[in-house]
Amino acid sequence: MLTIDAAVIERSGDPFRFEQLAMDPPGPGQVRVRIHACGICHTDMVMREGALPIPFPVILGHEGAGIVEAVGANVDGLTAGDHVLLSFHSCGVCSACHDHQPGYCREFVPRNFLGLRRAGEGDIRRGEQPIGSNIFGQSAFATYALAHQDNVVRIDADLPLDLLAPLGCGVQTGAGTVLETLSVQPGQSIAIMGAGAVGLSALMAAKITGAGCIAILDRHAHRLELARELGATEAVDDLAALEGVFDHIVDTTGVPTLLSQAIAMLAPRGTLALVGAYPSDGLAIDPSAIMSLGRRIVGVVEGGIDPQRFIPRLIAYYREGRLPLEKLVRYYPFAQIEEAFAASERGEVIKPVVVMP
Repeated sequence: MLTIDAAVIERSGDPFRFEQLAMDPPGPGQVRVRIHACGICHTDMVMREGALPIPFPVILGHEGAGIVEAVGANVDGLTAGDHVLLSFHSCGVCSACHDHQPGYCREFVPRNFLGLRRAGEGDIRRGEQPIGSNIFGQSAFATYALAHQDNVVRIDADLPLDLLAPLGCGVQTGAGTVLETLSVQPGQSIAIMGAGAVGLSALMAAKITGAGCIAILDRHAHRLELARELGATEAVDDLAALEGVFDHIVDTTGVPTLLSQAIAMLAPRGTLALVGAYPSDGLAIDPSAIMSLGRRIVGVVEGGIDPQRFIPRLIAYYREGRLPLEKLVRYYPFAQIEEAFAASERGEVIKPVVVMP
């Protein structure tokens, strides 16, 4: 057993409480990672409020980065000392996984939100009480995490773990939506609704593709200023201010009222990608506006990518200077995780990253 420090949420809506907990050795297929840093994602905020089916008390955190300390049985290609990024968990055997799109794994919900463990896998507990500690197959708001071979991506030891931690979810979601799901082509036009970490990652990816018009919408002036710096050709705080039509529109806001406006702004055969967290209430959409011009609406999870293939691609862009993540990230000591969450919720920080002691 290993003693770890973790930020625990006792019940929905509670603040983080730091505790010392007991961690089992890694079981079959598991990897014990000493966490160096973990990004904070909007999904963490949604889970903390109980809007997704997670097991309380729980350790959140799903953009972990660290160093492998031990591996369980049946783990190949990873050894102690490897520097790694952590991403989401998948089964590896369903049709989506075989198609290298594990974000659509048939077991995505139980493996990432329900935090279920298989027989023989290590766990984390408070005395005799198990703690939810398999969120996105990692639960990385802790000094150590038990991850899985499929969601551990090895990287070069010279790379900055704290800066690259967000590649495991937010950055790959935005960039993957543009580069893989939409496959934006040089000269095409794209509008991105929301200039958070996902939206700005989509913007940087659009710049990489050589897109023509790159428009972005947000209500925060400092985010629009950064968007222009990153390559936006238009940056507005009102969707009505955008003129013309777009080959692609990416919505990261999750605001249903924006979607009907977005559909009207799609070019013939244009595509609207839904990337935000949406309420379950119905949305009135005119089917003829979709059908008559060959428009498409596509849902996107984790960018529609395979982290094992896509994260190395993002790292290559980072090394080339085409993915300036340092412009998005602000660091906080692990002890200040509440302050980091609050700053993100207020829109002051684009991508907070907590760094472990």
